[in-house]
Amino acid sequence: MDRVIAKKKWSVKRLLTIGVSVGIAALIGASYYFTSGKSRLNVDTERIIISEVKKGPYKDAIPVNGVVLPLTTIYLDAVEGGRVEEKYVEDGTVMKKGQPILRLSNTDLELNLLSQQSNVYNTLTQMQIARNAALQNTVTKRNQLTDAENLLKEAERVYLLDKRLYEQKVIGFQEFKKAENDYNYNLQKYSLTREIMQQDSTTNVQQLAQAKQSYQGSQNALGLFQKKVGDLIVRAPVDGQLTSLDAEIGQNKNKGERLGQIDVLSGFKVRVDVDEHYVSRIYTGLKGTFNFAGKDYTLTIKKIFSQITKSSFQVDMEFEGEVPKGIRRGQTLQILLALSDETQALLLPKGGFYQQTGGNWIFKLSADGRRAYKTDIQLGRQNTEYYEVLSGLKPGDKVVTSSYENYGNMQELILKKN
Repeated sequence: MDRVIAKKKWSVKRLLTIGVSVGIAALIGASYYFTSGKSRLNVDTERIIISEVKKGPYKDAIPVNGVVLPLTTIYLDAVEGGRVEEKYVEDGTVMKKGQPILRLSNTDLELNLLSQQSNVYNTLTQMQIARNAALQNTVTKRNQLTDAENLLKEAERVYLLDKRLYEQKVIGFQEFKKAENDYNYNLQKYSLTREIMQQDSTTNVQQLAQAKQSYQGSQNALGLFQKKVGDLIVRAPVDGQLTSLDAEIGQNKNKGERLGQIDVLSGFKVRVDVDEHYVSRIYTGLKGTFNFAGKDYTLTIKKIFSQITKSSFQVDMEFEGEVPKGIRRGQTLQILLALSDETQALLLPKGGFYQQTGGNWIFKLSADGRRAYKTDIQLGRQNTEYYEVLSGLKPGDKVVTSSYENYGNMQELILKKN
């Protein structure tokens, strides 16, 4: 009797056929996936940094380093050159105005002082001799004037008497004429003597004034030399702390050479180096902040030095409000210098991606967070924490901000967790 044999639904042959078909389809799909124009790379999410783009307050600021300096510094230069003979104080001493610091010696200057002193004494002696001669001459001229005046009076008396007698015909014409001539002669002589007396008086006054002027000039020169010799003792020009003293006993110092400086202890300022890239954006009044001993302090730019040296220029900043206690001259401060007021902006956290992309593109995550695609962006300003996003991203977008050094020309990242 014939028996119906049931046909197997999943035969070995059929299973092999299905397996081969699926394998071919998978191979075709994989081939399409990896050759569709996008290069992909599997990336472990634990090895990258994913940041979120957000909108928030932005302040354009740059980090700079500043050195603490005294608010006022007075430099000590050698007014006169000489040999260091004695040091009265050491570097770091707090000085009072006028207190001696060191003493120089200068033999030529001291000899010139002695010579000038001798010149002054000679000038004074000559002036006294000239004054005595003028007085003697004046006395002589006054005596001559007195004699001439007396002779004139006598000649006038005789002339007037003989004139009356001649009119009365008591004396002759010759006798009268002689009295008249004597009178006219003594009158002219008196006038001449008086004129000489006046001229001599004027000359004496001029000579005396010249002598005084010469004496005053020599006195001024003596005072100048005395000051020069006095400048051999270097003194503190103001109250303050002596720093950078560069002088040792026996050392020769030239005129104008720097000996040290006096730091006025009334306050401090901060000398800051700024990259020349920001020269057009720096102006007085800009503020910066720094942290000292756990507390934030504010500085304000008060002076800008226009000279650029080694690709940077300098500005002086002064403390606004409280000055940190314990701050010292020469201390270095790390300052965050604000270049603009606070504004609202789309912010992208800073990261190593910028070195490879230049801020022109970034890997942005897909909605499910499994992939990251290369996306063109445009960045604007930057500070120590954020870049300002101008286009290409929106608030809430997540991006890869760690370094792209190992990604080569990849267009897409496949994000996986181990």
